[in-house]
Amino acid sequence: QMQLVESGGGLVQPGGSLVLSCVASGSIFTFVPMGWYRQAAGKQREMVATITFSGSTDYVDPVKGRFTISRDDAKKILYLHMNSLKPEDTAVYYCNRNPPLLPWGQGTQVTVSS
Repeated sequence: QMQLVESGGGLVQPGGSLVLSCVASGSIFTFVPMGWYRQAAGKQREMVATITFSGSTDYVDPVKGRFTISRDDAKKILYLHMNSLKPEDTAVYYCNRNPPLLPWGQGTQVTVSS
């Protein structure tokens, strides 16, 4: 089955930007609907953004207009461009299928703080 490795997180000031990457291996990626999810400390994991195999996207309201999900099927990479970051975006970010049927990876920590 597909294995996923997330990267690109870090510490950023409010208003800053980050680009997260998710590299897939071990299975077909091209026709798989994918998503980014996040889990803040003490909270349940939530969906942030999804993308179909044809490139249609959807976002939760708090990130609309600030985050952009995209995919490079040739390289088997899923991206999340995050702009205008806010402290409430602080969380561990994960990628997975949509719905999230695969085992969760280690995620990548995003911390937004001054």
